[in-house]
Amino acid sequence: MKPSSTGAIGRALLRRLPLIGTILGLGLGIWLVVTHDLHAVGEAFGRIGALGLIGIVLVRAAIVATCGFAWARLLAGLAQVEAGAFLILRFVREGINVLLPVASVGGDVVGGRLLTFWGVAGSLAAASILVDMLMQVATQGLFALLGVVLLAQVGGGTAEALATWTAGALAVTAVIVAAFFAVQRSGAARDLVRRSTDRMRRWAGAAVTPRNGAPGGVYDALDAVWAPDRRGALAAGFGLHLLAWGMGAVEIWIALACIGVEGVPWTEIVVIEALSQAIKSAAFPVPSGLGVQEGGFVLLGGLFGLDPGTALALSLAKRVPDVVLGVPALIAWQMLEARRATVVSPRV
Repeated sequence: MKPSSTGAIGRALLRRLPLIGTILGLGLGIWLVVTHDLHAVGEAFGRIGALGLIGIVLVRAAIVATCGFAWARLLAGLAQVEAGAFLILRFVREGINVLLPVASVGGDVVGGRLLTFWGVAGSLAAASILVDMLMQVATQGLFALLGVVLLAQVGGGTAEALATWTAGALAVTAVIVAAFFAVQRSGAARDLVRRSTDRMRRWAGAAVTPRNGAPGGVYDALDAVWAPDRRGALAAGFGLHLLAWGMGAVEIWIALACIGVEGVPWTEIVVIEALSQAIKSAAFPVPSGLGVQEGGFVLLGGLFGLDPGTALALSLAKRVPDVVLGVPALIAWQMLEARRATVVSPRV
């Protein structure tokens, strides 16, 4: 087989990876529900009730808003954009990532492009997304590490095996985060990426024209975002992302309280939230972790005495905000696309 044919097959598989992940994840989720007591799942989910689900949706909205404020802090003083724009676009990013058959970064790419509708230079918008994603992954790693430390205190073969596996995954994540940071800050790594990007642009016949006197390249914009005098804004963004991960445990607490499961310590709730999110993120090619999240809840819930029906009900409850908040976000996305001419800043 010719190299060009092999490359074409590889690109075709890469394009179809989200769709393949969706099919496999959906199949896994259906299998998990069918192979367990479907009546028990429905009964546990029904006990959460409308008020419980509203509470969970409100908590998720607060989480996404917190991430939006974290993104806004990264560009504080660099772009004249109101915080409301970042909040809207953060919900759009989330909606795309959880509802559309794209890898978990598809919404982030769209969010960066939409930010240019407010007159932000493409290079600066891309830089803000790169730094925001770096902080999101780094803070999730710290939150997952907390879960591992708490899980190690549980004892038992399954808990120890899971803690060991997660610790190994976190070590890999740490390497990826360090490499991601090095690409943004290391001169040698940046030169390598710049040469590769230039070759890709020449191959595609594309060019980037800076606007509004903004930095002419993504790396210049990254230098502006990471500037030493902006440590306060960067620390605020980092702290807000870390807070957002912790807030996810409140969703589980609300669901368990409504179902009637009492006496579950907060440490166990944090472990379930931290490691279920880590498992879901590890399966990033699967859109919204379909099936993977459900399997993670069954595994982690079993460690703390939760029956599979309750564990699956918890996972389903956490899916409700994906739809309730995600659908309006997708509609907002299309409205922004349709009204682009009126949203773009008139500055030249």
